[in-house]
Amino acid sequence: MRIQLTTMPWQPIELPSLQIGLLRALLAEARPDDEVREFHGSLRWAEFLLKRTGGRLRPDDHIVVGSESIFDGLGDWVFSGVLYGDPEWGVTRLAEYAERRGVDIGTASEMRGHATEFIAHTAAEILAEAPDVVGFTSTFMQNVSSLALAQELKRRRPALTVVFGGSNCDGPMGHALHRNHPFVDYVVRGEAEYALPALLAHIEQPDRGAPPSGVPGLCWWDGAVSRANAESRRTVAPADIPSPDYDLWQKAVDSSPVAEYIHPKLVVEGARGCWWGEKHHCTFCGLNGSAMSFRAKPGERLWSEIDRLVRRHQILDIITVDNIMDMAYFKDFLPRAAESGWDLRMHYEVKSNLTPEQLALLGRSGAVHIQPGIESLSSRALDLMDKGVSGARNIRTLRECDNHGLTCSWNYLYGFPGERDADYTDVLEQLPALVHLQPPGGAFRIQLERFSPHFTDPMRGFAERHPAEMYRHVYDLPEDELADLVYLFDTPPAGVGGAVEESLIRAVRDWRTGYPTSTLVLELENGSEEVLLVHDRRHGWPHRSHRLTGWEATALCHLEHGRTAPALLRLLAGGAEVPTPGRLVQWLDRGVSLGLLYRDDRTYVSLPTWHVPVRFAEGEMRAIECAVEPVLPVEPSCSSVPAGQREAVG
Repeated sequence: MRIQLTTMPWQPIELPSLQIGLLRALLAEARPDDEVREFHGSLRWAEFLLKRTGGRLRPDDHIVVGSESIFDGLGDWVFSGVLYGDPEWGVTRLAEYAERRGVDIGTASEMRGHATEFIAHTAAEILAEAPDVVGFTSTFMQNVSSLALAQELKRRRPALTVVFGGSNCDGPMGHALHRNHPFVDYVVRGEAEYALPALLAHIEQPDRGAPPSGVPGLCWWDGAVSRANAESRRTVAPADIPSPDYDLWQKAVDSSPVAEYIHPKLVVEGARGCWWGEKHHCTFCGLNGSAMSFRAKPGERLWSEIDRLVRRHQILDIITVDNIMDMAYFKDFLPRAAESGWDLRMHYEVKSNLTPEQLALLGRSGAVHIQPGIESLSSRALDLMDKGVSGARNIRTLRECDNHGLTCSWNYLYGFPGERDADYTDVLEQLPALVHLQPPGGAFRIQLERFSPHFTDPMRGFAERHPAEMYRHVYDLPEDELADLVYLFDTPPAGVGGAVEESLIRAVRDWRTGYPTSTLVLELENGSEEVLLVHDRRHGWPHRSHRLTGWEATALCHLEHGRTAPALLRLLAGGAEVPTPGRLVQWLDRGVSLGLLYRDDRTYVSLPTWHVPVRFAEGEMRAIECAVEPVLPVEPSCSSVPAGQREAVG
């Protein structure tokens, strides 16, 4: 059997498709006699635009439309005219939407003019290989480009079998996609490692293979009726998840004129599901869909996969797609990566309550870019999210990321049912003191996501919902079908609004503006551990240095870990000089007023870092294109002062 695996725009062009890599490896094992080809549509689309526009539309424009416009649906809209056979379809709707929301659609509009030719060209190229089956993987804004190509393939060769899968096909979305697009023969919902081989056996030998009704999660046609098999409760075991094969992707990149514009990275998978979500599903999060169950490869196996891929492709930038790191990796995988001596640059999603030691290990292992899911600095808002962490702990994480050379990506989220203006009063007053720490990408009102607790339980505050407005210029479908097909939904705003919302957005914008030139750094005076100097060079604050001795220096060290006033007083009790409770409270209040401390309810956290991290101006770093200061072999810290000396610092 000839099988064509296809990933269409808007897969990031600098990354291989993990789905394609996994399926190629799976089929090599399960069906070694099949001829498997790949079509990397995002890369080919970027090449096509580069050539057709004489270099005017470049890979950076691909990022603007395909990644940065995901909540406006511009990438899908580019191909919607092809899908519906009308170059003008959705044009007026998008123009009205863009005018109301201040969205720039110039680049997307220019790209749309080339979409029909690209789809025709691609269909001819794929059919020239005479495939029996063309499989599409679809995530986020890959639906419409994939559907447009699938429709053209079936128009030209009706006997061709078209199969869809991927995150856009999970749960009811997959059935809606199938029943509204008759040219799609099958949709695999959920994980494909077990379902796809069974489906291919049926396609190859309908009378002898498994009937389509026996393939878990499969959508198939029973005459003119779309059937949807029940999805399996069985998840794919880590031992059955293959190691991706990226050989054909590498060949495509190496021969592409786009290669000079991009920095290729490798994509790996250590785990599926979310161990935190199994216990406390974050209320706003729809990731993991119907497969929350956490499963992880052993650390040694993950390292062996990375070792093989790095050696084979000579690429040191690694993107892990795990929604959360397996904590066991701090004992096996990360030490192994740290010992390798390789100059890896890995991206990982982690929980935000990691210890300084764990963050240091991440830095040493090459995990230089993390996404810790900070989301907010309001403890009450974090409780509403069910994040299991406090605002004070998130502040500590931001500080320690700078201490250990880690680039930290996060967004400030708001708009949770039950939020109060008072939840933001102290946060807004203190945000200017954080200007030296890595800022969020912005402050954003949450949007309702399918599969999230907010979605599955309307009583949580979003009972009124409808498909996000952007889908009106993407799909020509009635609202009841869109309600099953799409991932994002619009709701009446919840939580804070008005002046508080405006203040938060403005404060975050100011944070981002002041960050590149702001530092608040601790120093041991003359190398002595007895006196601490805090050099304040923050935007919006007087440039000065503070000198702390005695119990004040010791207290600042203790507050690196976050302490209440009574707890701090107990820690200071054994020192040569012990402040009275009243004097300690006065010192804490002054520390907050000077921006040296952050107060979260009754907990105080110190804000100075131990060295100046490498800084990038706004716009200089995209996504995970990061270069950070190497981690020092031994980080200076208050904990380096022996306990007895710490108490006697003066």
